Amino acid sequence: MGLAHAIRRFPRGIGVLALLAGLLSGLSEGGHAEGEAGLSDPEHGKYVFQLAGCLGCHTDSANGGEVLAGGRALELPFGTFITPNITPDPVTGIGTWSLRDFILALREGLSPDGDYYYPAFPFDHYTQMSDGDVAALYGYLMARPAVTIRAADHDLAFPFNIRQGLVLWRTLYFEPGPRPDDSLSPELARGRYLTDALSHCGACHTPRTLLGGPIESLYLAGNPHGPEGDSVPNITPDPTTGLGNWTDDDLGLLVKVGVFPDGDVVSGSMAEVVREGTRHLSDNDLAAMLAWLRHIPPVENDPKP
Repeated sequence: MGLAHAIRRFPRGIGVLALLAGLLSGLSEGGHAEGEAGLSDPEHGKYVFQLAGCLGCHTDSANGGEVLAGGRALELPFGTFITPNITPDPVTGIGTWSLRDFILALREGLSPDGDYYYPAFPFDHYTQMSDGDVAALYGYLMARPAVTIRAADHDLAFPFNIRQGLVLWRTLYFEPGPRPDDSLSPELARGRYLTDALSHCGACHTPRTLLGGPIESLYLAGNPHGPEGDSVPNITPDPTTGLGNWTDDDLGLLVKVGVFPDGDVVSGSMAEVVREGTRHLSDNDLAAMLAWLRHIPPVENDPKP
């Protein structure tokens, strides 16, 4: 049993115990469990870190902030979210976190103290991450320089400032664990994983309800209320409002370089995604992601207000 399956649907304590039991059972059979092996693979960890977009959100680059020390203000319809310090500082960062704590954060959206995280942190996407990728990311972050900076508190509008309301959100919208689909080819499964889990494209490209949950019928069909108040385009294969008329070369140029078919360049949040994340995609992973974007249903939707 892998880590992803062990934690799924179990209460908090049982899920983690089962998860760690799966890890230990892998070791007891004479080999390295996938998660344990990832802890000692810095190149794998760096790749996961890049595709997961950690640097952009957790560094307040616009104001000269320290790398991964948090403090970036994310302006969303529900208020202003301030990203936390994820350096291994033991006081203001995640330096005292165990792998168990890290798993709970990514897979369950729970802090080490048991508090619910707001879904501005895309744990609803990271919950699908593989055992090895979670462990590799943990190992990579714990090897970064520690920075002692405490991030400010969120500034949220009522009723979103009431953290207990997250129970309702989780009941309506959060399904922990991976969502395997045996009908997909290996390439499509990988493309789906890259799009939905690691790069969490839907966090920006799928519109939200008034309660902040994804509108599944508009999966990747564009969002009029994206980060920093900008609209986010439709990336389904719809020929009118999406990417249906784009060639693979067009898509590859956008994802890897940040250039549109007409020669214009991306800006804002997408420029950051390309610079810090998708430009690092391997050739095989780029092909898999493009295959998935070709495979999903086309949805006619113009997200511009």
